[in-house]
Amino acid sequence: MLCKRLPRPARAFVLLIPSLLLFSACSSGIIPNGGVNPASSPPVSSGPEERAAQPVASTPNATLPAPVPAGSGENAAALGVVRGPQIATLQISRSKADSAMAAFRTSCPGLLRRTDQSGLTQNSDWQAACDAVKSWTGDSISFFATYMDAVQVGDGKAFATGYFEPEIAGSRTRQRGYEVPVYKRPSDLIDVDLGQFSDDLKGKKIRGKVQGSNLTLYDDRAAIESGSLSGRGLEIAYAADPVEFFFLQVQGSGRLRLPDGNVMRIGYDSQNGRDYTGIGKLMKDRGLLGPGESSMQGIVSWLRRNPEEGRKIMQENKSFIFFRELTGPGPLGAMGYPVVGETSVAADVKYVPLGAPVFLSMDRAEPNGLWIAQDTGGAIKGSNRFDTFWGAGDRARSIAGGMAARGAALIFLPKASVQRLGR
Repeated sequence: MLCKRLPRPARAFVLLIPSLLLFSACSSGIIPNGGVNPASSPPVSSGPEERAAQPVASTPNATLPAPVPAGSGENAAALGVVRGPQIATLQISRSKADSAMAAFRTSCPGLLRRTDQSGLTQNSDWQAACDAVKSWTGDSISFFATYMDAVQVGDGKAFATGYFEPEIAGSRTRQRGYEVPVYKRPSDLIDVDLGQFSDDLKGKKIRGKVQGSNLTLYDDRAAIESGSLSGRGLEIAYAADPVEFFFLQVQGSGRLRLPDGNVMRIGYDSQNGRDYTGIGKLMKDRGLLGPGESSMQGIVSWLRRNPEEGRKIMQENKSFIFFRELTGPGPLGAMGYPVVGETSVAADVKYVPLGAPVFLSMDRAEPNGLWIAQDTGGAIKGSNRFDTFWGAGDRARSIAGGMAARGAALIFLPKASVQRLGR
């Protein structure tokens, strides 16, 4: 997730704009230049300075008293849940509920087969709702109220950022003005499941390459941008602007607007195994960002004003994303289904079952309402941490680029799950 998103394995990195300052995951809304510039040239100005949308203030609902956690709170079940208010009493717009019900219907096959790492549900718990949603013709809010109950995970204190699907100038072939390579996954990039070697390392994976008899680190961003992968036939396209492409990588997927006006959609294919460094936080810590510059748009503006230093700063993020062309609907989230603007949200699977509805009540009005957890993100970790997906286009870019909202979150679970949890 697309999301300032850090590399997320299944989600095609749709990336995450996780936080404005972390700038790590599900947000990369950069306005493509009217013209284009070769990679060897410094980034050029994109015209009038792009600004994040002004937040619409809202008063969030109060959270409920937090339950006493069981153990270290490694997942939602251990952290504890409390029953929330009746779903019918929540302020959910009909249009948001309709979109959420459609996304829930899409997610049902995954809900019925995925292992729920949150510990809150069993696959069979979702069966009644998934059967009913196939032919439901009534009110969408009534659907959720009939088959589900709202619960609060832990203290319920939520933080939400935003991500979107960026569109930048690109070409399928290298030509003047389109010289920033978009690489597919190299064949010598190796995934290692460390859990196969030690039970203590279950769930942990690393990536690298084999040199002689050793597994070593894969090339970092600086090496790749200096040409370490050139000449191997890995280029699937070429971007026009290195700054724009950098933030498309942060999102994990996006669109290339081709010279003939057509669009080529690309999605996450893998990552080089290097740790992600959020350049927004790095720049803020160094005092490089002035007042009002901590949004994605402000960061982009600074990079364009300081091209040489900006290039070096971007290379401090050693993580590099590889892409594949997407020809079906998308972008795809971690469940393997297309994420939907203003409906899909990225969450931590240890605290939210993928496919479950999420209700947000925040201090910013835009993200308030019902969402469906269909994605994940490398920077989206912990309970009540969400990354809202806003789709594509100018509106999506302006909202996602400055999204940072705090408030309260509830998760909708099947009534059977809530009863089993004793809530």
